[in-house]
Amino acid sequence: MRKLYPPITPYATHRLAVDGRHTLYVEECGQPDGLPVVFLHGGPGGGLIPEHRCFFDPARWRIVLFDQRGCGGSTPTADVEDNTTAHLVSDIEAIRLLLGIERWAVFGGSWGSTLALAYAQAHPAQVTGLIVRGVFLGRREELHWFNEADGGARMVFPEGWARYVAHIPPAERDALVEAYWRRLDSNDPQVRLAAARAWNAWEDGASTLVHDPLVPPAPEPDAAALAVARIEAHYFRHDVFLAPDQLLRDIGRIRHLPGVIVQGRYDMLCPAKAACDLAAAWPEARLEMVLAGHSAFDPAITHALVRATDALADRLDS
Repeated sequence: MRKLYPPITPYATHRLAVDGRHTLYVEECGQPDGLPVVFLHGGPGGGLIPEHRCFFDPARWRIVLFDQRGCGGSTPTADVEDNTTAHLVSDIEAIRLLLGIERWAVFGGSWGSTLALAYAQAHPAQVTGLIVRGVFLGRREELHWFNEADGGARMVFPEGWARYVAHIPPAERDALVEAYWRRLDSNDPQVRLAAARAWNAWEDGASTLVHDPLVPPAPEPDAAALAVARIEAHYFRHDVFLAPDQLLRDIGRIRHLPGVIVQGRYDMLCPAKAACDLAAAWPEARLEMVLAGHSAFDPAITHALVRATDALADRLDS
């Protein structure tokens, strides 16, 4: 089984003001003259961790990573104003121009897969290839699967679901995302943080293949917890700012590009149907279904992703 490449540190960091409100944290790792690739993290609002740098051979890739609007090292934290999919697509292009990169590969998992597809479809001439994992197409059926009472995830994780819905009074449970949003947007910081912790515990508790459903995940730092929950709820209540079936409708714009789709068969956050629907619309891409859950750090997914980045480097170097 392939594992992550050894830990590395950035050789350069940047702060990019993309408008009068938002400033992005950007870092570069690996080889300054290597094959350019941009890493798109999940969430939305999830932010970077050091391990994200390690899916790529640092001797071959110029690895660009950034915290999306409102999370991680980007400011202001947990801010949802002027924070939409279109804004993030524009930000990726602004980073490419800042760094003087002509074309680059795009790598994204979970929400990062959504953003990778949206960016590539908007700017296909700037993309050399895509690797997506834990596919999320932003469709209503996917949004309801995990976060609403008519979804299916509650049937798989009843213990975690019980904790998730317990935070909301019964009278409000017919629209849980909206109920959570009202609390995440409260003027009371304690109300906001309590809702964020309940939201994240439900999501984190279903992200890996092997875990104890009776033990809630360890809480994140307050700022990170609020960024994830608040920005996710903001996006989810707006159907992630995409038109219905937009990413499948526009797949023809990227079918000429090399593509790899890595999907955990037992992914409970982003079920395999989305990856299969994407592969059916994009038959030129290679779908690799592995015995894993959602997390990029489930061993089978890590193995597939590292193999995919190495193979794409071989192809781009040839």
